[in-house]
Amino acid sequence: MTNGYRFEFRPYQRRFVRSLTTNYGNWDIREGIILRLTDESGRVGWGEIAPISWFGSETLEQALDFCRQLPREITDEIIFSIPDELPACQFGFESAQEWGETQLIASVLGSEFFSIPNAPCPMPHAQFYSALLPAGEGALNQWETLWQQGYHTFKWKIGVYAIADELEIFESLIHTLADFTKLRLDANGGLTYEEAKLWLRTCDNLKANAELAVEIEFIEQPLPVEQFQQMLELSLSYETAIALDESVATLKQLAACHQQGWRGIFVIKPGIIGSPSRLRKFCHEHQIDTVFSSVFETAIARQAALQLAAELSRNNRAIGFGIDHFFEQEETWFQSLWNDL
Repeated sequence: MTNGYRFEFRPYQRRFVRSLTTNYGNWDIREGIILRLTDESGRVGWGEIAPISWFGSETLEQALDFCRQLPREITDEIIFSIPDELPACQFGFESAQEWGETQLIASVLGSEFFSIPNAPCPMPHAQFYSALLPAGEGALNQWETLWQQGYHTFKWKIGVYAIADELEIFESLIHTLADFTKLRLDANGGLTYEEAKLWLRTCDNLKANAELAVEIEFIEQPLPVEQFQQMLELSLSYETAIALDESVATLKQLAACHQQGWRGIFVIKPGIIGSPSRLRKFCHEHQIDTVFSSVFETAIARQAALQLAAELSRNNRAIGFGIDHFFEQEETWFQSLWNDL
C-alpha cells in the first residue's frame, strides 16, 4: 500500500462459549479493535489490535486512546513510530499497512473464513495446529472431539488447581490420549520452584517409559517472569523442554531473554509482541526455536499471525491457533460491526 491512508477503527466484543480459566482467573469476553486503512487508490487494508494487558501488552483503553488521538489521515511514518509501550497497536497498524503489499486483500466471509485470491492459508490443516484444552478434568472430555477434527497436538492449562489434583488428572489424560499425540503443559507462570521441579520430574519419568506413545513436548512458562534465572537453570537440569511465553510477550522481552542466554523454545504471540517487521529481522538474525500462538484474535489478526508463522517457524512445531471452539461462530459479526455504526 502507499504512504497515505484514511484511518477508521471500531471496537468489538466477543463472548467465549465458556469462561477461559487460567492462572490469571476467568476470562469471559474478548475485546479488541478492528482497523481499516484505505489508500489513495481505494485499496483497503485490515488490521486488529487485540491486547492482553495482564500478559504484558497495553490495555484496551490505552489502545483506544491512541486510536482516538490519531488524525483521520495517517502515514507510514506515523505507523512505524508507534511506541514500544503499545505493542498490540504496533502489530495491528503494521498488519493493516502490509495487507496490500502481501496480496492479502480480502474480506471476512461466513464463520470468519477469508477468501484470499492466490493466497491460501499457509497452514490449512488442523494437524499443524495445537488445540487448547480446558483446565482441570474438562480436558478428559474434550480431547477426543478435537482429535477427530484433526488436531494431534494439545495444550493443557496447569497451575490452576491444587497440584496433587492436576497430577492425578494428568496421569489419566496421558493414558487416555491417542497414540502419537503431543501434549504441552502451560502453567502461565503459576507454579512454585518446587512444583515446577515436580512437574518436570514427572514428565521426565514419562519420557523414560518406552511403552507410552504420548509425547510431552514442553512445559510452558512454569515460573513467573521475574524468575528467569531459575527457569534457565531448570531448562538445563531436566530432559523435558521448557518454553518461555509471558517472559517473551514483547520484542523487548524476547531480545532480553535471548541476550541472557535462553536457547530453548520461545512462544511468540504475534498479536501482542509488537512490530512484525522487527520480529522478522530478529528471527532471521538469531534463528530461534519458535512456537507461534494465538491471543484469541479474530480472523483478521489471525491471518497476519499465520503469515508470520509460515515465514518464521522452525523445527516443525504445531502452532497454537486451535481456539475456534472457544467462540460461537457468529457469521455476521464483522459486517454488523462495520456497517451498523
